[in-house]
Amino acid sequence: MPPYFFYMRYVILSIIVIGVIMACAKKPRQDFDLIIRNGNIYDGSGAAHFVGDVAIQADTIAAIGNLDDAVGKTEIDAKGLAVAPGFINMLSWADRSLLMDGRSVSDIKQGVTLEVFGEGWSPGPVKRKPTSKPVDSLWTTLGGYFDFLMKKGVSPNVASFVGATSIRIHELGHDNRPPKPEELDRMKALVRQAMEEGAMGLGTSLIYAPADYASTEELIELAKVASQYGGMYITHMRSESDNILDAMNETFRIAKEANIAAEIYHLKINHERNWNKIDTVIAKLDSAQRAGLRITANMYPYIASATGLTARLPTWVQEGGASAMRKRMRTPPIRKRVLEEMRLGIPTKNSDPKDVMMLGFRLDSLNKLYRGKRLDYVARMHGKDADETAVDLIMKDKSTIAAIYFLISEDNMKKMLTLPYVSLGSDAASMSDAKIFADWGTHPRAYGTFARFLGKYVRDEKIVSLEEAIRRLTSLPATNLKIKKRGKLQVGFFADITIFDAATITDKATFEQPKAYADGVKHVFVNGVQVLRNGEHTGAKPGRVVRGPGWKSQIK
Repeated sequence: MPPYFFYMRYVILSIIVIGVIMACAKKPRQDFDLIIRNGNIYDGSGAAHFVGDVAIQADTIAAIGNLDDAVGKTEIDAKGLAVAPGFINMLSWADRSLLMDGRSVSDIKQGVTLEVFGEGWSPGPVKRKPTSKPVDSLWTTLGGYFDFLMKKGVSPNVASFVGATSIRIHELGHDNRPPKPEELDRMKALVRQAMEEGAMGLGTSLIYAPADYASTEELIELAKVASQYGGMYITHMRSESDNILDAMNETFRIAKEANIAAEIYHLKINHERNWNKIDTVIAKLDSAQRAGLRITANMYPYIASATGLTARLPTWVQEGGASAMRKRMRTPPIRKRVLEEMRLGIPTKNSDPKDVMMLGFRLDSLNKLYRGKRLDYVARMHGKDADETAVDLIMKDKSTIAAIYFLISEDNMKKMLTLPYVSLGSDAASMSDAKIFADWGTHPRAYGTFARFLGKYVRDEKIVSLEEAIRRLTSLPATNLKIKKRGKLQVGFFADITIFDAATITDKATFEQPKAYADGVKHVFVNGVQVLRNGEHTGAKPGRVVRGPGWKSQIK
């Protein structure tokens, strides 16, 4: 045989021996703070799930896959459970409730790890007044609120838009007039400051006074500032009813002229007479996107909304604020005019009294009499028609009187829930069974939005796949908000993780009994810290402020 044959055989045998030795060598053990094992991993991208492990080191996802050779200081067996990124609540009113109870129990029990504030009103800017309540004088800016909240400690992460209503009140109060040039300059400066403090963009609530006093042009000018910082314009449009198409046109105009991404809050069509507009509404959204506008939406999976009974009043009478409104309505001619307009029907606000449920009052006597009752029933008890009853109650209780409005089509809602650019938001505070919330009337969406979507509509009615549903709760909103390193299960991302039983997750809150915690979420982690263990809150408060793309101050 040629010499090279023996040489080659020697080389091949050497390679085989070295390979065997290396294979038999003990691999170095990896140690992590936590390993979640054997879970059905939904990474948030919408891709098919797979069975595997997730390792956490400090506040970060350190490894994903088969981690048989790794050891965690703590380990959780997630066999049969869904392991997903923490859910993002795109419309949260927890900015106040977290000051009262930072645990955010009703949302944590649904897997929510990020609360996003700012539908028109935001925690800042606010003017410090000598007569303000103590809590209102502890900060004057959005950044000041963030700092105060972090000192108190909260369980979820938090973020916020700067509210155009808050900006307007800061400079114009509740006046129904356009800003003067110098006032508009100050308003723009306030938006600029909030963006540099970490606001996600500009938020509006154009169905309410004094927000609806703002012209489209005023909003474009403010949105241009948010756009300069990479922010988003997010809006409760001027109409979700008779004039919804015009309201959408305004939203698209603001997006185009300010060169800004826009999102529609709680997408819906109110009043049965408008339900047949569903295909036109969706077609307009699709058309705007094809034209190059960045348009998205969020919603909650319920056939009823919630707002104040004052939403039935014309907004002109609300100029100057609640006290001025009540004083104005004590004048017989003005009261008569208000009632006449209510009887004629305020197109985007009026509704059949049987479709309106009272949520709660400031006065305990009214709470006991009317809470949970429909407006038509309350009117009969009161001895007047529904409009006069509403005015009398608003005057007596000196509050907006929270109410639920049953105005939405189930079929339309489900069709909207299938849209790939729609995320979820509770449009509610996050509460607990603490005594401080005992008198808070609420909508079941505060306790059930995310569980209802995943249980009723995804598992039971199969309107979208679970992979797609989780994408819409995680990476979709995170991408829209330009949030880095959150919204996906990915190595190097923050460890915001929700582990739930897809077979049992369900909402238990109803319109009659709205304060019932959801079932099915087993474990929740925020920044690597466990805030829910076996369905029970741990008391941990590792939440952080998630800042928007324009954040410039305090960067280290």
